[in-house]
Amino acid sequence: MTDRTASTVWTGTLFEGSGTVTFASSGLVHDAAVSWPARAEAPDGKTSPEELIAAAHSSCYSMALSKQLADRGTPAEKLETSVTVTFVPGTGITRSAITVRVAAPGLDDAGLAETTSAAKDGCPVSQALADSVEITLDAAFA
Repeated sequence: MTDRTASTVWTGTLFEGSGTVTFASSGLVHDAAVSWPARAEAPDGKTSPEELIAAAHSSCYSMALSKQLADRGTPAEKLETSVTVTFVPGTGITRSAITVRVAAPGLDDAGLAETTSAAKDGCPVSQALADSVEITLDAAFA
């Protein structure tokens, strides 16, 4: 079992206030600015919960796909994964859209479809989001 911790310090109201996010476990991010306008409008140099979820989902998915490909005997040379998380004010997070480009020698079209789908279903972040968020997948060869 592993635990990872991040923390946020927020001051002010939701719409006028702002905060900072710190990755306490790794120390890689210190005082990343976050605000409602960055979440619901333009980022303007600040992050949002959705961007943090997108980062978590893209890295988790890449790890899951890497394992699927290795288990199949067609290890990846390179995976390029991006995730776009959609936030609708008043509704919440509605979608996490995975786009992946795969370079894996020996992998055919059927193998691409099978491994990328299995990785989507097996990724722990996908599993955490699955009951409340539409997860889409656009997979192709690099």
